[in-house]
Amino acid sequence: MTNPDTLHDRALAFRSLHVPGTPLVLPNAWDPTSALIVAEAGAAAVATTSAGLSWALGAADGDRLDRERALGAVARIAAAVDVPVSADIETGYARDAAGVADTVRAVLAAGAVGVNLEDALYGEAGRADGGEPLRAVAEQAERIAAAREAADAAGVPLFINARIDTFLRGAGGVDLTLERAAAFLAAGADGIFVPGAVDPGTVELLVDGVDAPLNVLAGPGAPSVAELAALGVARVSAGSSIAQAAHALVRRAARELLDAGTYDALADGLDHGELNTLVGGPRQ
Repeated sequence: MTNPDTLHDRALAFRSLHVPGTPLVLPNAWDPTSALIVAEAGAAAVATTSAGLSWALGAADGDRLDRERALGAVARIAAAVDVPVSADIETGYARDAAGVADTVRAVLAAGAVGVNLEDALYGEAGRADGGEPLRAVAEQAERIAAAREAADAAGVPLFINARIDTFLRGAGGVDLTLERAAAFLAAGADGIFVPGAVDPGTVELLVDGVDAPLNVLAGPGAPSVAELAALGVARVSAGSSIAQAAHALVRRAARELLDAGTYDALADGLDHGELNTLVGGPRQ
């Protein structure tokens, strides 16, 4: 287990990185090697992607992965890098608020100092359940409060990034998002994450209306980091997009090798010795 004093210091350091107008940029990782590559590229922190992490473990995204496997992967990532780590814990790997508190205690034991906790609802098989797309505000606030209480009891200022899926699930616009954000912040969240909102006008309204650091999910077609910074965004995440790009390369390379018998897709691969050294092994 990570030393509590180190966790406390890392949590404070991670918290300090959320500055409106000078956003924390997170190229999300899914295993120790991708985390090391991200940190070596200069990232001030590493955030996991639940989708990328789930896929690496042979599971689908959307509450299909169990807590033990998910946080085992987070622990390996946190042990691999020297920067703060934030864990995407989906809806908390738990059915109720008490279970979310258990998950947060496990997150801290894994060495992470931040979490993303989303308000979407999924069916038992991990698919949208066909009913309400979002958890009721009061219930989600209770889960956030339980996460906050568990972290405070451990003496770690865990950064709770409350993910609001109004835009991602087509469940509402700016007004509903701000209503939910206010409730979640009152319950103990530290930041608000609104994936699916990238229109500059919308982002500006969210920045102005949320009394906390705003996190935007960026990727192809979204404003640049510099443009988001000018709007006052405090955190920019890549989400699952880097993992998706990596897996797309696997598909292209495999199809080229099997169909054409050529290797052009492999031309820009990282050097074997460089990767070996990055993960702590000898050059060959």
